Parts: sequence; structure tokens; C-alpha cells
Amino acid sequence: MTDRSAHLIVHGEIIDPRASDEQAAAALVRAGALVAIADRFVAPVERDEVVRYIRDRRLVPTIPENMLVTLFEQRSRRLVQVDFAQFVIETLRPVPALSLSTNVVELAERVARADQCVHRYELQAIKLVRLITMSLPSIKLVSAS
Repeated sequence: MTDRSAHLIVHGEIIDPRASDEQAAAALVRAGALVAIADRFVAPVERDEVVRYIRDRRLVPTIPENMLVTLFEQRSRRLVQVDFAQFVIETLRPVPALSLSTNVVELAERVARADQCVHRYELQAIKLVRLITMSLPSIKLVSAS
């Protein structure tokens, strides 16, 4: 496979697979982190479930596991801040274009179950993830006619 064939063509643009993996990793990790922090306690098993889910499905093959762990920990801390809602929405915006909606929702559900106790706030976070990933429109340019 040549370097040129390793790139994805999306909407007429050539995209480096690493850039696509980085977007996907950010969306998946943030969805998992959102559910993990919903009950105000992030259990290590929840982080491990995020990494295991992404690794087992080979969703971001160019991103090493240790980077996923670091990303999860950083995102968990970031989500505690006041503007987390906008942060989550912007992160999950590319999910439909990356065809990850089902994976993001499934990952959120698995994180909630990872510590053997599904908190009601985790259920609300899953609903939020589902709502955002299933309803965000793709960005479309509209020309003046």
C-alpha cells in the first residue's frame, strides 16, 4: 500500500488516517469520560473499559493505548470545568461523519456498567451522548443563490 492509498477521501478531501483516528479517539474518550464523571467518581475500571473497547474494536489503530489513557485522564479533568457542555458538543460534532455514533453510545453504556453500579446521573449522561451523537447535523456549506 502506498502512502497515497493509505489516506481516506472524505468530501473530496484527502485525509490522513492519523488525523481521523485522533478525531475518533477524542470523541470516544470524551463520551466515556462524560459518563465516568457523571456520578462524581471516576473508577479506574471505567477508564480501562474505554481503552479496552477502543482497542478491541480497533477503532483508532494509529493511537497507542498509553495515549488513550492519558487522553481519558485529561478529558475527565477538563469535563469537571464549567463550560464542559460546549466542550462535549464540539468534541462529539464529528461523530456522525466518522460513522461512530453507535460505537460512542455503546461505549458510554459499557462505561456506566464497568464499576457494577449504574448511577442515575450516568444514565442521564448516556442520554445526552445519544442525543448529541444522533442529532448533530453534518456541517454543510450553503451558497447564496
